[in-house]
Amino acid sequence: MNEVFEFLRSAGTYYLATVEGNQPRVRPFGTVDIFEGKLYIQTGKSKSVSKQIAANPKAELCAFKDGMWLRLSGELVRDDRIEAKAHMLDSYPQLKGMYSAEDDNTEVLYFKNATAVFASFTAPPRTVTF
Repeated sequence: MNEVFEFLRSAGTYYLATVEGNQPRVRPFGTVDIFEGKLYIQTGKSKSVSKQIAANPKAELCAFKDGMWLRLSGELVRDDRIEAKAHMLDSYPQLKGMYSAEDDNTEVLYFKNATAVFASFTAPPRTVTF
């Protein structure tokens, strides 16, 4: 999991895919954190992506860096604890202008039953689960 975190953090931007009914939805994200041994992402509850995850928690993200890509799939689980939100916001202080650990909009979610595949055109795929 730490390798997945480091890859996503250093890539800077990753793309999160969810579904809305039968329509896939993909958008750029940039937040990733490890808290209490789990890999977290962050969004706002008022956003469509939050509603899509609530309806279907299965999601996949993809990031690309230095000729290698990572695909991470699993279920996203909401963690409403202030401590989890605060940890994420401390890792991304620039978000504190829009989000607060105490507001009802900040949402942090962790991956459950996750499978990460590291791949490139020059090396065989490698799978990590957590």
